[in-house]
Amino acid sequence: MDILRRIQEHRTREANLAWEGTFAEYLDIVEKQPRVAQTAHSRIYNMIRHAGVEEKDDGSKEYKFFSRELFGLDRAIEKLVEEYFHSAAMRLDVRKRILLLMGPVSGGKSTIVTMLKKGLEQYSRTDEGALYGIKGCPMHEEPLHLVPHELRPEVEERLGVKIEGDLCPSCKMRLENEYGGRVEDVLVERVLFSEPDRVGIGTFSPSDPKSQDIADLTGSIDFSTITEYGSESDPRAYRFDGELNKANRGLMEFQEILKCDEKFLWNLLSLTQEGNFKAGRFALISADELIIAHTNEAEYRAFISNKKNEALQSRIIVMPIPYNLKVTDEEKIYEKLVKQSDLGHVHIAPHALKAAAIFSILTRLKESKKQGMDLLKKMRMYDGEEVEGFQQNDLEEMRNEFTDEGMTGIDPRYVINRISSALIRRDTECINALDVLRALKEGLDQHPSITAEERERYLNFISIARKEYDELAKKEVQRAFVYSYEESAKTLLDNYLDNVEAYCNRNKIRDPITGEEMNPDERLMRSIEEQIGISENAKKAFREEILIRISAYARKGKKFDYNSHERLREAIEKKLFADLKDIVKITTSTKTPDENQLKKINEVTKRLIDEHQYCPVCANELLRYVGSLLNR
Repeated sequence: MDILRRIQEHRTREANLAWEGTFAEYLDIVEKQPRVAQTAHSRIYNMIRHAGVEEKDDGSKEYKFFSRELFGLDRAIEKLVEEYFHSAAMRLDVRKRILLLMGPVSGGKSTIVTMLKKGLEQYSRTDEGALYGIKGCPMHEEPLHLVPHELRPEVEERLGVKIEGDLCPSCKMRLENEYGGRVEDVLVERVLFSEPDRVGIGTFSPSDPKSQDIADLTGSIDFSTITEYGSESDPRAYRFDGELNKANRGLMEFQEILKCDEKFLWNLLSLTQEGNFKAGRFALISADELIIAHTNEAEYRAFISNKKNEALQSRIIVMPIPYNLKVTDEEKIYEKLVKQSDLGHVHIAPHALKAAAIFSILTRLKESKKQGMDLLKKMRMYDGEEVEGFQQNDLEEMRNEFTDEGMTGIDPRYVINRISSALIRRDTECINALDVLRALKEGLDQHPSITAEERERYLNFISIARKEYDELAKKEVQRAFVYSYEESAKTLLDNYLDNVEAYCNRNKIRDPITGEEMNPDERLMRSIEEQIGISENAKKAFREEILIRISAYARKGKKFDYNSHERLREAIEKKLFADLKDIVKITTSTKTPDENQLKKINEVTKRLIDEHQYCPVCANELLRYVGSLLNR
């Protein structure tokens, strides 16, 4: 009954959105809300902006509209929104271009188009995205097209809008026959976009060129009415039901555009440049819509190499959509895809998806020419980690080093297929990183498109991902062994900072127990700094950097804590772990633990489960695995 009630509420909401009135009443709406008469490109841009925009620390923008479904494509999305949609919304010439998303398979192109379609459906149901069309028009066209051309400059100035386009043949005939030329009486209704109902959203998919008719794009003659109306040029004898007709005021997705027969593509030339297209025996028909298509790089290269396509090529804006290059965002992609399956009940151990993500990202990166920069360091910098010896300007330099980085490599679809294989194959309620990496390795033999050379490279990347996971696993267990870890880390940090402050200010430090003054504890400071490779020559600069960071925090009224300096935190962790290594090694590797060891193992297992999202199965597997690593 609750389901039926919700359906009723939805039906009521949809009914409440309906509006019908005369053209005269519509003019009042436009005068108060000029945005209802905006172009299709402007509507899409405002829809994206309406969802929210966040300025990031590095100066880039994150568009919330896309961030729910797409991960790691912030730079590509920002370029798409600012260089195409924003410019098109301002009526610049790019709105007269087909938008072609070009990138590798499973890179997010189709998801972008789907999100725009779904977004338009929802946005047209809001006050901000409301739009209206002539009632009964098969192309739900803009009612302002009823204004005669001679009067448009005056009307545009009065209403603060721009009127482009002419009445479709159907509306032109109805204006004379039904309304006697009285535009003020023409009925107008609110338009709600709907892909299933073919209102404002269309999809064209080419099939066999020999059998597919151009009518799929531009509509067709209704031969059953020819005898009634006597002419093929009578609008009543024509079905304005092509995808270009139905997508007017919104968006049309042109699937596999570069595989399409030429006769279909030529129809787009006039539409993109002049805002109209030819259909039947009528004058040019006005249309205001975004034409969006997607393809892969190989097809695009073949397309531009054909001289016959130059005219269409000049009317295309190509937006590269590469693979994601951030490990943390790649994890989110896999998490999303796993949650969409029916295997959500199978537990995936922490770091399992990260291990797969590390492998994927490594296959997509290109070797930098910067001295001392390898793929692993590059991967970490792309993921927002600090890498010794490199700064933010190095990161930007690397991003600009290869324009095609991210256009090749392993696709998310392959990885999720292998993760699915691991989830299905094991007779258990949990899989870990080793299961996932093993599945990835086995799948390389079955991968249809990789060469023997690529296979060797990918196997090497799986080995690197395994080593990265080994370090994560050891750190996880060692951390779990630290009693009151945060307190221990804070105590060590405070002790280190007291000594650093005394060292930099050339002061003595007071012993908290005896009260006597002593020189800063050089041995303590070096034992921490050496954990992250700070040399004897670099120690002074590092300590001064820490002191400057503390002063900067103090000026802003913020407290410098354990998480305030990434490299110092890493040094503190490694120091604590080094002190505990022998205890961890003995406890995790013993086959017959004594009472104290068993108690410790149970405590560690509980901490892994309670604080780190392990289950009993993968927690015990982790302890056994780390024990074997420490004994090698």
